[in-house]
Amino acid sequence: MNPSTEDMLEAIAQVNAKTIFILPNNKNIILAANQARDLTEGKEIIVIPTKTIPQGISALISYMEENTPKENEDNMLEAIEAVKTGQVTYAVRDTSMDGIVIHTGDMMGIGDSGILAVDSDLEKTALDLLAALTDEDSEVISLYYGDEIEEEQAQALADKLEDLYPDCDVELQYGGQPIYYYIVSVE
Repeated sequence: MNPSTEDMLEAIAQVNAKTIFILPNNKNIILAANQARDLTEGKEIIVIPTKTIPQGISALISYMEENTPKENEDNMLEAIEAVKTGQVTYAVRDTSMDGIVIHTGDMMGIGDSGILAVDSDLEKTALDLLAALTDEDSEVISLYYGDEIEEEQAQALADKLEDLYPDCDVELQYGGQPIYYYIVSVE
């Protein structure tokens, strides 16, 4: 899950390209990516410091084959700035964070700045998380449902989001991720 600098150098060596973009999609991998960039000779390595999968997806969408590497880097960096990310998972122990009491088994909505929602109900937690992430400038809500969520359940949540946020496009995708019932992004 957390590739080392050596792992990245091996991957870079296998890519037949002059310019390689690395999207870590995890704040813990950015340092290793930068070290791999600094140790690589003969190829241009551009690290886009994505901290979440939704940031990585937005960066990829903004990539245009006809652009120069610098233009793509600028576009990708701009794209990730517009992404707010959240994840819905469960608490594995009782705790208290930021004045919020959390019990084992509670659902938690975690945003870029910390825990934004807690409830015993999964759907309510997801809705509360998205309420904290959206504002009047929001245009797109992307919902990636995990391996423990049925498509019908995810579609019902997406339908509610369309009703709650009629000015936003709501996109639903199967992410298949473990641990996180939902990964969401708001742009």
